[in-house]
Amino acid sequence: MLSFFKTYRLFFGVMAALSIVIITLFYSALLPKKRLAIYNPSMVNPELVDSTVQYVSKYHKIADFSFVNQNGKTISQKDYEGKIYVADFFFTTCGSICPKMTNNLVEVQKAFITNPKVMLLSHSVLPEMDSVPVLKEYALKNGVNDSKWNLVTGDKKIIYTMARKSYLAVKLGKPSELYDMVHTENFVLVDTKRRVRGFYDGTSKEDIQRLIADINFLCTEE
Repeated sequence: MLSFFKTYRLFFGVMAALSIVIITLFYSALLPKKRLAIYNPSMVNPELVDSTVQYVSKYHKIADFSFVNQNGKTISQKDYEGKIYVADFFFTTCGSICPKMTNNLVEVQKAFITNPKVMLLSHSVLPEMDSVPVLKEYALKNGVNDSKWNLVTGDKKIIYTMARKSYLAVKLGKPSELYDMVHTENFVLVDTKRRVRGFYDGTSKEDIQRLIADINFLCTEE
């Protein structure tokens, strides 16, 4: 019996190796592949979505925009063309969740500081207060990299429209005040095709790590 195994040891060795390869391939095939959803307005909390687009169930994309950043430069969709980016809404005098959100976006900035494909875009919900000099001071205070991260201000109606019709991320404010907005802790992940691919709690360290992982995934997917 021993001589039999010695004679055919090469055969058994090859079969064992082949079996391992086959089992590994089957296991890999059965594992669920990572995927990121493509979000449309109908999939999102209606409180965060303008009533005129709540019915939209496919083909949703971020609309064209034009705002002014912390350096007084006009920033438009062209500056984000072909980019993966994280959008959020804030105001510079916010003392509740904004400081934590800003600190966490700084961590995202650090994670992709050498990757030109990834950018950040923060919109002020109090544009009448957050002028260019105010945004610049805030940017310098918080270590914002001008080539990576734009803090923008502009017409309140347009920011409101972008927040609720494109990014699906901001609640209504006072009914008595036209275009009033209550920003949330949401960070919105947008892909190179201007599609919303994820929402993240900007105050949560765990969600920030998930966001970074999802950005890395999109970088390899696109």
